[in-house]
Amino acid sequence: MLDETPISRAVGYARNQREALQRFLTDGRLPIHNNASENALRREALGRKNWLFVGSDDGGEVNATLVSLLASCEVHRLEPLGYLRDMLCLLPSWPINRVLELAQGAWSTTLEKIGVRQQLELNVFRQAALGATELVAATV
Repeated sequence: MLDETPISRAVGYARNQREALQRFLTDGRLPIHNNASENALRREALGRKNWLFVGSDDGGEVNATLVSLLASCEVHRLEPLGYLRDMLCLLPSWPINRVLELAQGAWSTTLEKIGVRQQLELNVFRQAALGATELVAATV
């Protein structure tokens, strides 16, 4: 039957996805390729077998969340440990209606605010973390 051939399925897919496949023609910001997406997912593809036995479904979800967070830091050119340290220091007292300001995409703008910098400088947990980092650096 002609409808079951690979070429027939490919043509059917192209017809069904025509609008999405041509979107890059109407939006000049979109590249014709998806290399950035492929590169961002490389870590997950390589780790798939390594993460097969993370211990439990909950462990798998936590791992997926952390890997996604690290990949997002990389996309936004943030140092992951510094971002997590500072974000977790701010989070307990941060207003819920402004929580997106703590996301990686908005992080640079958030750090430019004077009140945020002061809050971070006065945070004892951050001071302790930075002190521990300085001790490790001094011993190396």
